[in-house]
Amino acid sequence: MKVLAIDYGEARTGVAISDPTGLLAGFTTVIHSRDPKEVARRLAELAREHGAERLVMGYPRNMDGTEGPRAQLYREFAGLVEEVSGMEVALWDERRTTVDAHRILSETGNRGKRRKEKVDAVAATLILEGYLGFLRNSS
Repeated sequence: MKVLAIDYGEARTGVAISDPTGLLAGFTTVIHSRDPKEVARRLAELAREHGAERLVMGYPRNMDGTEGPRAQLYREFAGLVEEVSGMEVALWDERRTTVDAHRILSETGNRGKRRKEKVDAVAATLILEGYLGFLRNSS
């Protein structure tokens, strides 16, 4: 089963799509747009193009597990994606994904502008990997 993971952001939205087996990230990209409707349209298009069967989006939580200050914005965006794509969006705790993405990119020698261009796709990949692990463990 293919899963499309979303790391939503105001200017850039990272996307990672699993391989057909649902074990690994097989495709990543970044959508450069500040328009939520355009981002939702592009996500729906990517889901169709790649045959994604599920959508999962990083959801901001504080380190203590409570909802972060941007939680309502993310819920509203998830609703927009559901409306445009016709698919349910699972919200996934994204604590530390961006921090971990920056660390991974630093460790692999990606600095400056190169890192900025890749960090959202790497964060989406981390969301995807966490969600795929959850699916494997719950079946």
